[in-house]
Amino acid sequence: MNSWQELTIHVHRDAEEAVSNLMIETGSQGVAISDSADYVGQEDRFGELYPEVEQSDMIAITAYYPDTLDIEEIKADLATRLADLTGFGLETGQVSLESQELAEEDWAENWKKYYEPARITHDLTIVPSWTDYEASEGEKTIRLDPGMAFGTGTHPTTKMSLFALEQVLRGGETVLDVGTGSGVLSIASSLLGAKDIYAYDLDEVAVRVAQENIELNANTENIHVATGNLLQGVDIQADVIVANILADILVNMTEDAYRLVKDEGYLIMSGIISEKLDMVLEAAYSAGFFLETHMVQGEWNALVFKKTDDISGIIGG
Repeated sequence: MNSWQELTIHVHRDAEEAVSNLMIETGSQGVAISDSADYVGQEDRFGELYPEVEQSDMIAITAYYPDTLDIEEIKADLATRLADLTGFGLETGQVSLESQELAEEDWAENWKKYYEPARITHDLTIVPSWTDYEASEGEKTIRLDPGMAFGTGTHPTTKMSLFALEQVLRGGETVLDVGTGSGVLSIASSLLGAKDIYAYDLDEVAVRVAQENIELNANTENIHVATGNLLQGVDIQADVIVANILADILVNMTEDAYRLVKDEGYLIMSGIISEKLDMVLEAAYSAGFFLETHMVQGEWNALVFKKTDDISGIIGG
């Protein structure tokens, strides 16, 4: 029987994506994120609201490594890399690392306790691939397997991205999904009626995971996944571009996004912590976009921009 090593890092939520990626890069077979903010106003599988818990800026990111890897060496490597994150403007807070050994069946069960069906928007519910779930009338389900996880779709930045897609998609659109991760936004775009979706991620693991998740969902042959660095080298004209990645990366794609978005098209950007908001707004305005919608959940921001010459009714500037 295989054994797994569970490693948990307690870190400031600003560094969630960066730390998750570091753990994948050091050999983790998946990460699960426990954030007190995720449960505010949410219902459990029985339809009951989660009890109120004390809110904290710190989150727990748990990763699982095969027992063939030297966990002490991994911890030392991660400690060094975590110390370097502050140089990229990310707040890590007081970081702590904990590890323990798990048997195969314990690892599998630990995954499931982090992951259950979750109604994200009015129409969209995210369902773990191993769950028997019967959708109600009009409900659209996205099946995901965390595997080498890039989020379960319940993080505020993903929720707001999904809300934004519901706002702008009417059917028949071409969508570019930048930094696709789990592929959840591409799958949602297909369910919401987009005609063609092109998903890109710089990480080859993410590309593979996204493709696996896409195959879990019916009628998603219109999603095309490829390795790509933001929108570099892309020449597909799109009605909607969506990107749920770090603010420091988002600012590097606004000009390419403006080049590729059709007139009256949209750019959705999420994953923006409050202290980086002005930087992202400035980059988008400079590229020529107008702000149509600004969503906030906690310290996270999502922005819906429009490429238009008619600014009546558009908020921002």
